Amino acid sequence: MDYIIGPKPDSCVFCIPEDDREDAERLVLYRGLTAYVIMNKYPYNCGHLMVAPYRHAGCLTCLTGAEARETMQLTRLSVAVLNKAFSPQGINAGFNLGAAAGAGIAAHLHFQIVPRWNGDNSFMAVFGDTHVIPEHLRRTYERMQPMFREPDIQAIIQEDA
Repeated sequence: MDYIIGPKPDSCVFCIPEDDREDAERLVLYRGLTAYVIMNKYPYNCGHLMVAPYRHAGCLTCLTGAEARETMQLTRLSVAVLNKAFSPQGINAGFNLGAAAGAGIAAHLHFQIVPRWNGDNSFMAVFGDTHVIPEHLRRTYERMQPMFREPDIQAIIQEDA
């Protein structure tokens, strides 16, 4: 509800500064050359991540080849980290392209990656319009951020280089 009824920022939340001084505050987990990984501040589940290009682009076909490749590489990297950090039983991953498709911020493309467990949509979400997140966002960030630099995880994107 904070997001739905709260004030909206004047600028795009996916257009992040070039320097990394605000990364922890913004929950940026990893920076690539053309795209980055960020935690969702209003997650559907614990570990809900997003991959976005740095460039403000709302259309999948507007991405350069390098942006498209790195977006997929960082998605693969994110799935590896989520598997290591949370051992989910499944993962939802995809784009909501355009407002009609459910994109909350349609003007800046972002790939959603949501870890899932059997029964994670409990009665709280169904009847109480409430999501239960078992770990505070800051703790999840502190736990996951170093994993993006681990050699076995980095090997996933190095094999494409």
